[in-house]
Amino acid sequence: MELTPELVERLRRAFKKGNQFMLLMWRLGLGGYVNCWPEVGGRIMVLTHTGRKTGTQRRTPVNYILIDGDIYCTAGFGKVADWYRNILREPQVEVWLSDGWWQGIAEDASQLPNRIGLIRQVLIASGFAARTIGLNPNEMSDAQVAATSADYKLIRIRRTSACTGSGGPGDLAWIWPAAVFVLLPFALLKRRK
Repeated sequence: MELTPELVERLRRAFKKGNQFMLLMWRLGLGGYVNCWPEVGGRIMVLTHTGRKTGTQRRTPVNYILIDGDIYCTAGFGKVADWYRNILREPQVEVWLSDGWWQGIAEDASQLPNRIGLIRQVLIASGFAARTIGLNPNEMSDAQVAATSADYKLIRIRRTSACTGSGGPGDLAWIWPAAVFVLLPFALLKRRK
């Protein structure tokens, strides 16, 4: 599949809509379920970064891999990705992973000598996302991965400390008991009739 500029823009918009759903799942406390079948759905974390223009916190779901405690992810749309430009300006980030909520420092790792291998692993960890644009990283040669990912940015995040408190993953988990409290009486009344 040839990625024309029009197709790239349509994919960007589609992924942004999908990202809103993924973020909601994490906020509802369902992040573990999002990652329950990584071969299909991908391995997804939420990256919290600071907007370079607004200074406000932004959250972006991205695919990732863990290697020796460091997190690697890619900006598949390259240097035009807003979150990538934000972390270049302010590298202090937070990540929501299945194993917890962490502060970290992000850096562009695109010049690492093992870049192609790392990008291949992130593409594999993306589940359906790579296949959506016609990639099969398990069958691609290194040269094909290099050509496909020439514009990708590879990011390494070094975790610095664990986070606790409010404002992290599951911050909307209170909705579940509230919904049960509100809807259960209606269900019981309907059952009685």
